[in-house]
Amino acid sequence: MRQTRMAGQRMGEAAGGTLGWAHGYHLGRCEAIRLRYKPAAPPCAPVKILYIPQGFHAIDHGIVQALQRLVKELIVGTPRQMLELAKQTRPDIVLVMNGLHVFPADHLQQIDRIRQLGIRTVIWFADDPYFTDDTAVIAPHYDVVITHEQSCVSLYRGLGCREVGYLPLAVDTELFRPRQVEPMYRSDICFIGMGFWNRIAVFDRLARYLAGKRVVLAGGLWDRLAHYKLLRPHIREGWVPIEESVKYYSGAKIVINLHRGFSNEIDNRNSRAIPAQSTNPRTYEIMACGAMQLSDMRADLPALYKPHNEVAVYQSPQELMAKLDYYLTHEEERREIAYNGLRRTLAQHTFLSRIGELLELLGIAKASGVNQ
Repeated sequence: MRQTRMAGQRMGEAAGGTLGWAHGYHLGRCEAIRLRYKPAAPPCAPVKILYIPQGFHAIDHGIVQALQRLVKELIVGTPRQMLELAKQTRPDIVLVMNGLHVFPADHLQQIDRIRQLGIRTVIWFADDPYFTDDTAVIAPHYDVVITHEQSCVSLYRGLGCREVGYLPLAVDTELFRPRQVEPMYRSDICFIGMGFWNRIAVFDRLARYLAGKRVVLAGGLWDRLAHYKLLRPHIREGWVPIEESVKYYSGAKIVINLHRGFSNEIDNRNSRAIPAQSTNPRTYEIMACGAMQLSDMRADLPALYKPHNEVAVYQSPQELMAKLDYYLTHEEERREIAYNGLRRTLAQHTFLSRIGELLELLGIAKASGVNQ
């Protein structure tokens, strides 16, 4: 620990001339932590996988990089060519990410045909429970259903799916990492995400407080705010590319995480009103950038990060405001939570770790072949 601090201080002093000592020191500490948690080369499983991405680069890139290290052979296909590629390459497993939004009308017919070829099919849902009206139709067509949402496991089992597993998402630490940023990306408080109605309600409550702070509020639908004019100078409208998100996270003193509501019929397709209990990808992405995260509580969060030690939590707008005030004036505590969260993320929540867990869930042995 002492060596880590000393390395961070040296790196911070070197960077201090251009970034300011405090920001440079913080980056140095983060880089020293990253150096301590570089993963060893993992054993390779003797299995061929055809991976079909959803089109979420932040997730797909991390999964592809991990699979390339963890399996004997990886083929990356497209939703329209699943069946054709499966016939040509004869993989042991077809792994589909999410199966929504960009998948063609014959998606399920393709999967049925692939199963008829004797190829094991796996889908990993990453948008649960917000599109369960759709995923409930998709899931029974697959041999194995994996979901990042705890509350959806019983749904899929109730639909007759024989193999159902829960697996949280993770982060691509090549894309999401602490960065040096220009002053335009620095803030006291940052939130990136769509203006879903539950978020609108919270930020409208906080509007007058936030208006007096250095704030970044980025994403779409924020014109829904009743206090839109008041917060307009702080709003960065539209889609935020990954590289921009990384800069905003890296430049923020505190990053708010406020999960999407699960019951709104305008923004969701969840007529069963299945509750959302699991953390979103943003949870890991914020941590990987070395930022302190102030998150609303989700049921599985304490199993992933230690509240108050690796992540700060709130359960009401009033508590959120109070904790923003507290951590903005207690820099050392804020920094330590950020460093602890970064350590936990690098140790347990990278896609390399998570895909290793996925292979175990699928019964794939690293040295003795595939158990189907």
